[in-house]
Amino acid sequence: MTASYTLEELNRETTFGAAGQEVDDREIRIIDMSHFESRREEIREQLWQAATETGFFQLSQHGISQTDIEAAFSESERFFNLPDSIKGQYPRPKGINAGWESRSQIRPSTGTKDQKESYQITQYHMDNLWPTEEELPDFQANTLAFEKQCWDLGMKVLSCFAEKLGFDTDFFRQAHDPHQTDYQSTLRLLHYYPTKGVTEQGNIWRAGAHTDFDCLTLLFQHEGHGGLQVCPGEEAESQRWTNIPPRGDVITCNIGDMLMRWSDDQLKSNLHRVRQPRIDEYCGSRHSIAFFCQANKSQIIQGPNKRYHAIRADDFLNQRIQANFVDNK
Repeated sequence: MTASYTLEELNRETTFGAAGQEVDDREIRIIDMSHFESRREEIREQLWQAATETGFFQLSQHGISQTDIEAAFSESERFFNLPDSIKGQYPRPKGINAGWESRSQIRPSTGTKDQKESYQITQYHMDNLWPTEEELPDFQANTLAFEKQCWDLGMKVLSCFAEKLGFDTDFFRQAHDPHQTDYQSTLRLLHYYPTKGVTEQGNIWRAGAHTDFDCLTLLFQHEGHGGLQVCPGEEAESQRWTNIPPRGDVITCNIGDMLMRWSDDQLKSNLHRVRQPRIDEYCGSRHSIAFFCQANKSQIIQGPNKRYHAIRADDFLNQRIQANFVDNK
């Protein structure tokens, strides 16, 4: 029996669990972010076009050095290489995006557990959730420094959307203020478990089809670690999925449900997933890092045209978390 949810986004997501069809005829736009301030108008129009058409795009020349990205992956691998007995001392609290979890995320689309583990860093929810300096020296300082770089870039992109929506340039920067104790943006380290490979995709996914909860996601893919697929809105009914090459020199971005609501559906929150590798593909561990720009808890989400009812950001996020984790069932 299919679950029924209060949020429209969740009810929509329950209908997209099938394998569908893979296609390679869709362009994923790459947007050059170099000289951002002097090219703001040009970049703003490119971002808006990509975000209103597919909700999915990639950033080059974005200002986060390849050295820093590789260092962040090294921190992620350091954490996941710890024995479960140590990682298990820092479990994700019920209803909170912080700490470690393993195979506990169940997508409404599939009803099966994602084949991965993750570690969520949400600054004001990290009490007793950081590994000790003896276990992982400098891990906290290094990951928070990378989180700050992600926030800076995310706010650049969101400032362009704010201007197009008729808000002040700094509207989303203020709505995601990290100096407020209700800040809830999250850096997520992800490790998908090795697999023997499949000849045909069944009902077990590395990450089942879903849209993101947030305003904007920045995704760092490890070079060569494939499987990510996207299905923009116009393809949703026919379930046509496009493979996203795992390039390390670009950041893959997508619009989340928060921003789709805030824009009265002008900006598209798109479906994506991570399929199982096939027997002729790389079947080892898959690593990625995501930064979720999630509005501060007290922010009221409602677009200028009031397409959706007003909702606090913490209420919206809590409903999404409750629908996605096994310990909330």
